[in-house]
Amino acid sequence: MNREDNTSIYSNQSSIHGDLAKLVQKHMRSTWKEPTPPHDREVMSHIVALLKAHDGPLILDSFCGTGMSTAKLALQHPKALVIGIDKSADRLRRHVQTQSHNYHLIRGNCEHIWAQLASAKVKCAQHYLLYPNPWPKKAHLKRRIHGHPSFPLLEQLGGTIEVRSNWKIYVDEFAVAAQLLGLDTQVKSLSATDPMTLFERKYSANSENLWVCKAAAA
Repeated sequence: MNREDNTSIYSNQSSIHGDLAKLVQKHMRSTWKEPTPPHDREVMSHIVALLKAHDGPLILDSFCGTGMSTAKLALQHPKALVIGIDKSADRLRRHVQTQSHNYHLIRGNCEHIWAQLASAKVKCAQHYLLYPNPWPKKAHLKRRIHGHPSFPLLEQLGGTIEVRSNWKIYVDEFAVAAQLLGLDTQVKSLSATDPMTLFERKYSANSENLWVCKAAAA
């Protein structure tokens, strides 16, 4: 479910995947138990320390890439602790530091960190998943966020979830999957007047259509 540059989406899938509901319901009946790597256990210890030191809401920016969106969110929410997570050290090294002091960029696997946060009963105020790799081939449904066994963890973490993509099918699928988790969802087109990510800036410059899904507890 890594982030990837997909300026144009080419897919052999023309509508919501026929296996989506069955797959999500299967994952809802089980618990994702993939072993957590040592690095991600260390990362969780760091996050716990940050949470203890901060008296305010938590905002997660999963698959944050270079952290451009993380810094923007921190500026928009100065009382929040904003944590950006990405597994690529190279992308994180390209972050352009800002003057905001309420955000942290962490290298780790989002899914393992979600699992540890949920196990610790940590709740998010907001959770952003901006332009993750949509895995547009029909055979790759299980690699998408909403097709992955860790997907139900997003509901456990709580808060308002916001997903963006330049592929509407991806956003529509996420909305359907989130509804199966019992969340209220809204899908609408997005006008990127102030781009949150480098991808959003590129897509907007190319006049591509952008879409957003917001999901929250009913």
